[in-house]
Amino acid sequence: MKFLMTYTGDPSAPPPTPEKFEALGKYTVEKVQSGVVVMTGGIVRPTKGTKVRFAEGKFSVTDGPFPETKELIDGFAIVQAKSIEAAIAEAETFMRVAGDGTGEILRIYDQGDESHH
Repeated sequence: MKFLMTYTGDPSAPPPTPEKFEALGKYTVEKVQSGVVVMTGGIVRPTKGTKVRFAEGKFSVTDGPFPETKELIDGFAIVQAKSIEAAIAEAETFMRVAGDGTGEILRIYDQGDESHH
């Protein structure tokens, strides 16, 4: 299954350090090379899905839809995962590298999938 994952950094957090950018770059290269990350980039269009949050060392999950989502998304990735639980675990791994922020996980329709619900 493929999932679209979005990420918005906490606006009150300090700007990323060069070390943070380096860690994010290393993480991205490793995930692309392993086939987990299919594509990554920036986007402005959150919709409904599963929101994930990492703040003060704690990870939380909230199921959507979220009618108030009009904020700018900092970035996105399309990931390959066996289930929503695996996608959530991948989001937590990313957010531990990226830092405090919020995100959403949306399942992408893939013609090869047997289960489209």
